[in-house]
Amino acid sequence: MSERGDKAQQLFLSGYNCAQSVLIAFCDLTGLDEKTSALIASGFGGGMGRMREVCGTLCGAFMAAGIINGYYKPGDFDEKARTYKMIQELAARFKEQNGSIICRELLGLKVADTSYIPEKRTPEYYKKRPCPLLAKQSAEILEEFLQDLSADDTAVHNDIQKG
Repeated sequence: MSERGDKAQQLFLSGYNCAQSVLIAFCDLTGLDEKTSALIASGFGGGMGRMREVCGTLCGAFMAAGIINGYYKPGDFDEKARTYKMIQELAARFKEQNGSIICRELLGLKVADTSYIPEKRTPEYYKKRPCPLLAKQSAEILEEFLQDLSADDTAVHNDIQKG
């Protein structure tokens, strides 16, 4: 469906973790290089350090969204609220498609695996993991969201010019 979605999926299949795959797919918009993106997102794989909490692909999308359209001034309450709204909207879209934003639930695990040791990427690993597809979906959700924002900004700009 989207170039970024396909790229995120391929990045995951090449060995990047789930969060890295999505953040790297947006390097052209974040202004980060691949190495910096990979380093920033490196601890968010496996639902944050393999704790199986919030899906790493969604964390990668949150990071990219924040860099592209977040806030940075500590006292800017309105921008902070707008950013949180954006993150909640991305999470809602992901949850609508997948039923959850929690890694262990997406993987069908009853309890979180407490090991910090990542699993080896074998053919069996890929057969039981939806992660490549989730990386694709998260990138597509963010891409669609950014397109919607751009369309909204254009509409507002056109209304201002008419007014």
